[in-house]
Amino acid sequence: MSEGTPQELIAALREADAVKYGEFELSHGGTSDYYVDKYLFETDPHCLQLIGDAFAERLADTDAKLAGVALGAVPLVAVTAAELDRPYVIARKQAKEYGTGNRIEGRLKDGEEVVVLEDIATTGQSAVDAVEALRDAGATVNRVLVVVDREEGAEELLAAHDVELESLVTASELLADQE
Repeated sequence: MSEGTPQELIAALREADAVKYGEFELSHGGTSDYYVDKYLFETDPHCLQLIGDAFAERLADTDAKLAGVALGAVPLVAVTAAELDRPYVIARKQAKEYGTGNRIEGRLKDGEEVVVLEDIATTGQSAVDAVEALRDAGATVNRVLVVVDREEGAEELLAAHDVELESLVTASELLADQE
């Protein structure tokens, strides 16, 4: 397991054409002059491997269970869990209305330490929702790892919920020398 440099990941994200420029509406309702297309980097094997390796390197010092936020972070948590040979759970935005009706998919023990993996953090609300769902299910969650921090308030919102945000790259790094 060898962590690539942020520059290697940035180059791979750009090569996958995952960074778009223009006028984009974001999920929280705001607009932006750039967009990071998570589906382009999550479906690119080179990007996925770099992300999985980088997440695994940052998680090597803990035995915490991994959690991915549905749907976007599922490939990220799956590749990282495989790299670490560790089980994971999936946190849904809301309980499904069929089958088991679970909001957390997979096995989770009461009091178990969990680290949430996420693709992109903007305001941080989806990560907070996942943290709250996991905590409601009995998990201990103090850390969220994201691929890209857009630096638009996620770190502060998560800190208000006693959760540390850690990113592989920031928007500042990703956009440097590109506009």
